[in-house]
Amino acid sequence: MAGDHKGMPLRMNEMKIRGLYIWVNLLIMAIVVVLIVLGVGIWLNAYTRHNEAIKVPDVCRMSVSDARYALEQAGLCMEVGDTGYVKTLPSSCVLKQSVDAGSVVKSGKIVRVTINSGRTPTLTIPDVIDNSSYREARARLMSMGFKVGEPQQVAGERDWVYGIKVRGRNVVAGEKVSVEDMLTIQVGSGSRGEDDDMNFFDDDELLSSDDELLLDDLDEI
Repeated sequence: MAGDHKGMPLRMNEMKIRGLYIWVNLLIMAIVVVLIVLGVGIWLNAYTRHNEAIKVPDVCRMSVSDARYALEQAGLCMEVGDTGYVKTLPSSCVLKQSVDAGSVVKSGKIVRVTINSGRTPTLTIPDVIDNSSYREARARLMSMGFKVGEPQQVAGERDWVYGIKVRGRNVVAGEKVSVEDMLTIQVGSGSRGEDDDMNFFDDDELLSSDDELLLDDLDEI
């Protein structure tokens, strides 16, 4: 009997240890299950949002950083594709976006934007000086984006282009000029300069020395 009483505490300790071991295992299993459920939920959420339809926000006139933030918050990506120039708008603001605002696209779509340049762009003077008429030169310059003012009349063949002035100085073909500068085309007025005046002669003055000799011979006959 005394031996049985001594063995009972040992068996009780063993039972407690086994019970604790079971609870620890159950707790670990519960944690594993919770992690699996959370992982599956996150994966499903990402999978279903991958093809989610998203309305593209309007980022025009925003700064580059604000536009990028707005697009990324909507689940889209932004790339700077080109630069333009609008004098009345601040530099580095968005002038245009490749996907119109309000369009419905899939998440992850890349939206390319055109931003405003901080510097005034320049254009190259084409080869129109002493090479074209006023109408041809004016049409070509304006189609390239130049600002063309009233022409300046100079001595020369009517409507022929003899030069181009920018800010009071003459420019040549190949020279770069700001798009904000006004071009003045120098056009022939149809009158000749002093150096081009024609000399008129009497009929007698047109006779050569040989002709005079021939007349003398005739007189002798």
